[in-house]
Amino acid sequence: MTPFLAGLGLLPFLAMGSPWWEDYEQRDSYRCDDRGTVVVERNDSQASLIAGRYRSTLFREASDAPGLRYRNEEMRLIVRGDELTVERLPMRFTCTRTDQG
Repeated sequence: MTPFLAGLGLLPFLAMGSPWWEDYEQRDSYRCDDRGTVVVERNDSQASLIAGRYRSTLFREASDAPGLRYRNEEMRLIVRGDELTVERLPMRFTCTRTDQG
């Protein structure tokens, strides 16, 4: 596992996407500077952060702050327009959308 993936707490998952029953409505790719590319699949209740063969599932967080927020016990994703912020404190970085599906 690369340090980037280990740092995110992503778990090995053999598929390049999520199972059909999770019914994600949106699938976006993001470029994270020198860290590589990640994919975020999401719906109103949950999201999956996918990096290569690794993925982590996060659940929608109720918040009055701007953007859509998803979190699990290790990290938070914030989606605002074409920008994705990944927080796993003390680490925090921003990615830019490259493809929308």
